[in-house]
Amino acid sequence: MRHIVNPDIYDVVIVGSGAGGGMAAYVLAQAGAKVAMLEAGPMWDAAADGDMFTWNYTSRARGASSKEKPFGEFDGCIGGWEIEGEPYTRAEGTEWDWFRARMLGGRTNHWGRISLRFGPDDFRGYSLDGLGDDWPIGYEDLAPWYDKLDRLVGIFGNRDGFYNEPDGDFLPPPAPRLHELLVMQGAARLGIPVLANRLSILTKARNGRVACHFCGQCGRGCATGSNFSSPTALLPPALDTGRLTIVDQAMAREILTDQEGLATGVSYVNRNDMQEYAVRGRVVVLAASACETARLLLNSTSSRHPAGLANASGVVGRYLMDSTGASVAGIFPQLVGRAAYNEDGVGGAHIYIPWFGQDARRDFARGYHLEVWGGRDQPSYGFMGGIHTINNLFEDRPRGGGGYGMQLKQDYRDLYGSVVGFSARGEMIARYDNYCEIDPDATDQYGIPVLRFHVRWSDEEYRQIKHAQEASRQLVEAMGGEVLTPMPSEEEGYGILAPGRIIHEVGTARMGNDPARAPLNAWCQAHDARNVFVTDGAPFVSQAHKNATWTILALAWRTADRIVELRNAGAL
Repeated sequence: MRHIVNPDIYDVVIVGSGAGGGMAAYVLAQAGAKVAMLEAGPMWDAAADGDMFTWNYTSRARGASSKEKPFGEFDGCIGGWEIEGEPYTRAEGTEWDWFRARMLGGRTNHWGRISLRFGPDDFRGYSLDGLGDDWPIGYEDLAPWYDKLDRLVGIFGNRDGFYNEPDGDFLPPPAPRLHELLVMQGAARLGIPVLANRLSILTKARNGRVACHFCGQCGRGCATGSNFSSPTALLPPALDTGRLTIVDQAMAREILTDQEGLATGVSYVNRNDMQEYAVRGRVVVLAASACETARLLLNSTSSRHPAGLANASGVVGRYLMDSTGASVAGIFPQLVGRAAYNEDGVGGAHIYIPWFGQDARRDFARGYHLEVWGGRDQPSYGFMGGIHTINNLFEDRPRGGGGYGMQLKQDYRDLYGSVVGFSARGEMIARYDNYCEIDPDATDQYGIPVLRFHVRWSDEEYRQIKHAQEASRQLVEAMGGEVLTPMPSEEEGYGILAPGRIIHEVGTARMGNDPARAPLNAWCQAHDARNVFVTDGAPFVSQAHKNATWTILALAWRTADRIVELRNAGAL
C-alpha cells in the first residue's frame, strides 16, 4: 500500500494519547527522545472546549444523553458505544459493548478517577485459587512506580492498612457527605469496612495544578486541571520539552515492519483528507486501548508475522476481560425532607467499600468492591432520579406515584437526595475463550478491518454478582432504607451488566515469561519484535476488581523507563 511518508524518523512513535500513551510520552520526551504521538480524534482542551460551568437549562436538550454523547450532552468525552463509520461485530451468543473515545487524552477524559492500586494477591490469583494465571511480576515490582505516580499526579485517601488495598502517598481526603455517613453507620452494623475513597483529584495544589474547588463536575472536563487526565497532567510537560509532536485525526491502520520483522513505524489514515500516511520510528509504543491495540497487532501481518505482529503465540486478542457490574438502590425515610445545602464535593464518592469477603466461605473465587452514589448534587436531564415513580412510597399518591402541580413540586424538594445506591465492580476470570479477532467480512470507513468479539460471563461472575446483590440489599436494610427493585433472578443473570459496559477492558496482549503463551515479556515488550512495546490495558494478566487506569499508568511508566534503559545501552 502506498503511503505519504513523513521524512522525519522519530526515536519513538506512540499510538494513543490516553493514560498509557500520555505517560510514555511524558517519560520518553523528558528523557531526551524525539517522540511522535498519533491520536485518532481531534485536539481537545478542557478549559477551552469543556462545559464545566455550563448550566443545563442553557441548552434545549437540557444536558440529555444521545448516541454521540451517551453520558450526557456536556460530558467531556468525544466518543461512545457506537461511532459512525467505525463498526464492530459480535459472534453469535456474545453480548459485548465497546466504548471508544476519539479525542486527545482518550478515555482519561471520561473515567471516574477511582485510583486503586492492585494488591499483592491481585498479581498471583492462580497461586491462590487455581484460576487464570499469575503475572510474571508482583506488587513489589510495580510499587516504586505507583509511588512515583502518586507524587506526580496526586491522589487523595487515607492510609488504612487494609488487606490487599495498598496505601499510597495520599493527599487529605474530603469529608464524607451526609448520605455517606449513613452508609458508614449501616456498614458498621454489619461489620463491613468503609474506607475513604482514593481518587486522582487534587485536594491540595500539586506540580503547578490547583486544588479542586468542589464543583462536582469532573465528568465535563476540569477547566482548572484539578482532576487527572492525560492532557492536563502528562502531555503539557512532554510538549514543553519541544520533543513531542502530536498528530491528531490519525486513525492507525498497522505497524510497519522490515525484513527482520522489527517495527519501522506506523501507517495511518488522516481523517480529514482520508489519505494514507506513514510515520517512521525506531521504537513503536502501542497505547490505543486494549482492544484497539489487539486490532492493530492482528492487522499488522507480514511474511515474518503471518498471524499478526507479536502474535507468534497466537493469543493476541485472547483473555479479554472487563469488570463485572450491577447496582442496587434504596430510599431512606431519614433523608426525606432534609434541608438543602451545598454538599457537592468532588465529582465522585468520598468513600468506598473494599472487598470484604476474602476470609468468608463462598462459591466464587474473586472479589468485588462497592461504589457509593447518592446525595444532592446538581440534577441532570430527566426527572431527578425518577422521583415521580417513587413518591407514592411515602405519601397517599396514585399507583406509580407521579402527580402534578404544587404536590409534585414539593415531592421533588422532599425526595431529592433520599435515594442511595451501590454499584458493584468485580473481577472477571481471564479465559482463553473470551477474545476479539479480525472480522474477515467487515471494515470501517477507513478501509481498516474491524474486530469481532466472542465474550461470555461464566458461573464465577454470575455467582459473584449474586453475592454483591445480596450484600448490597442487606446494607440498604441495615441503613434503615427500602430497596427499590426486586432481586434479579438467575435467569436474569442476577442483574449483571453486559461485558464491556463497565469500560474496564484489559488483557488482549498479556505479559508472560513464556513466548509460547504470551505476546509480551514482563516489561511489556513484544517477544518477537523487540522494538514494540504496549502501555495500555492489553498486557494485564488479570483484571482484579479495581479500576484499571492507575495500574495502566504505573506499568506505562515502568515500561517507558525500560525503553530509556535499553536505548541508552544500545539494545534498541
